[in-house]
Amino acid sequence: MSEREATRRGVLKGIGTTVAAAMGGVALSGSAAASGPWTAVESPTDNTLHDVAYTDAGAYAVAGGVVVLERTELGWRKVLDGGPTGNGNSLYGADVTDDGERLWFVGASGALGEYDVDSGVLTDHSAPMDVTNNFNDVSVTGKAGDANVYVAGDSGKMYYSFENGASETWEYVTPGSGAAINAVDFFDDRNGHIVDGNKSVFRTADGATWEKIGMADANVNFYGVDSDGFDDVWVSGGGGMVFHWDGSEWTPTDTGDAGLRDVEVTDRDGDGYAVGGGGKVYELDEEWTQNQTPAGQNLTAVVRGSTDIAVGAGGTILER
Repeated sequence: MSEREATRRGVLKGIGTTVAAAMGGVALSGSAAASGPWTAVESPTDNTLHDVAYTDAGAYAVAGGVVVLERTELGWRKVLDGGPTGNGNSLYGADVTDDGERLWFVGASGALGEYDVDSGVLTDHSAPMDVTNNFNDVSVTGKAGDANVYVAGDSGKMYYSFENGASETWEYVTPGSGAAINAVDFFDDRNGHIVDGNKSVFRTADGATWEKIGMADANVNFYGVDSDGFDDVWVSGGGGMVFHWDGSEWTPTDTGDAGLRDVEVTDRDGDGYAVGGGGKVYELDEEWTQNQTPAGQNLTAVVRGSTDIAVGAGGTILER
């Protein structure tokens, strides 16, 4: 596993000749591994938690109402209640520098913040290039203070800075049709993938130009992407679909009916989760299997770590 991987985080019919045969059915009961059950823990907010990430200081989650939560030995607590601008814009995405020292997050009306998890200092980078559209997700590569920052725009644009988000260093590109970019993930400094609202997946090898790699006739919306290499990409979407790209073809799996909002796979041979509607968690352990959970609320994000964490609507936090 690379340093970058260590620190971060449709329908079967009609996919076309670029898609391999389906991986098969999904068991809908029990746990795929003997790592213990998911448990619900107390949350200090009722707002929807949209993303969760591990830093070198532990886990953090971002929420509607510009709330940032930190996981401590005594439980979860609010560390920010106002976001980068203090104007109440909801936060939708988060990522961490490769050294784990800075948490970056984005949200409504161009909100963009950089939080030093050791000092507690928040730097406001909001409205780069005077853009005040909603930002749906963020991916950062490199070390604290010297990061490449990639921001997924609701207007279909990718905004990027190769100089830690300094105000005069931002540029943008529209990779596809102008549909909202729902998720972004990078596996190396300038190598990564995005998914948009037009059922498209794109890759970049320079952080600035994008090439479409799928997906023909998927027939579902794409919500989440986990970029682990140019030949190892996972996409989650509507209708319980998960897709895997191995560099030459897409392999779809139908887990059920729940829209899957996030996917994270940490082992090429199969080890990860996809989460979504109705508190659904699917675990990949050679095949996708549904975990039992105590949650009925929609889940929006999942992260692997010393404790696996899933978050979602109503301030829901599940740990395993």
